[in-house]
Amino acid sequence: MTMTPPPAHQDAAATPELSLQLWRHGLRCTPSRLCRLRLLSASGEHLSSAELGGELRGRGLPFDQATVCRTLETFTDVGVAHAVHGPGPKRYGVSSEPHHHTVCEECGRVRDLAIDHMRIAVERITELSGVRTGAAGSLLLYGRCAHCSQK
Repeated sequence: MTMTPPPAHQDAAATPELSLQLWRHGLRCTPSRLCRLRLLSASGEHLSSAELGGELRGRGLPFDQATVCRTLETFTDVGVAHAVHGPGPKRYGVSSEPHHHTVCEECGRVRDLAIDHMRIAVERITELSGVRTGAAGSLLLYGRCAHCSQK
């Protein structure tokens, strides 16, 4: 997966906001953490630790894969990012808006699904099954993405 980096002016503008986000969650704003958070935020996708490592490698940035994994887990532990389990590796995302996720059972791709779009369906699921959303307020919906469905 190759991501197009944001224009330099966007990247620089996002840095103070991302730095503040780390600080608010009790994390030191190291260059390494800031770079990883910037890449994860700019991707607009849910990335595995290997995919994030690939992005760092592709940009010629030094990294250690174990440190990338620990950083993503730290981001998840403090609430800077969230993790989505599905087939294949765990994937990590960053979003300021509450949302549900769809997970492709074949390729593992994770997509955000706005809570407002699912409000009536979630109420009906709760009514029929008694199951309520978790502490994060989101559901995981498994199926096959449009690309995998066409195979």
